[in-house]
Amino acid sequence: MPGATGSGRHSDAWSGVGLVVSCWRARDTARAMSEENVKLVREAFEAYWGGDLEKTAQLVDPEVEFHGTVGGLQEGEIAHGQSQIDHQFEEVDMEAWEERRLEAEEFIDAGDNVVVLLHEYRRGRGSGVELESKTAVVVAVSGGRVVRIQGYMDRGAALEAAGLSEPRL
Repeated sequence: MPGATGSGRHSDAWSGVGLVVSCWRARDTARAMSEENVKLVREAFEAYWGGDLEKTAQLVDPEVEFHGTVGGLQEGEIAHGQSQIDHQFEEVDMEAWEERRLEAEEFIDAGDNVVVLLHEYRRGRGSGVELESKTAVVVAVSGGRVVRIQGYMDRGAALEAAGLSEPRL
């Protein structure tokens, strides 16, 4: 009799349901991890720009890589570790700028990456020239920590690099 031995139509139907449930669980787990990545990156930004070195150290891998902004003056350069990143931001970058503000406008889930859309404001040292730009960074997360940061002058390029096909600008 079909179904009595587990080889009939009914058992096949139930095994398919198990597969569907497994796919939903995998998707839900991936979604939860992505949401955790967005939360982590948001907290890392707030900690770093707020001067909370202890929290920054908890959220950012000691071997983090900061890649120079694509389309920017430091394109192709790589800072390794927090001390080199600090040197880049606090000494090298501030040689040219009297004032600098980076405001995160949006954190976009891209799986293991988070795209952060930024509004940058800078005022030139000596010249007083003011610049405002809309930029982005792609932040890679692994093992619950920020492991790589890549800046982009072009937000669309950042979204594309993170595997997001449609810009959400």
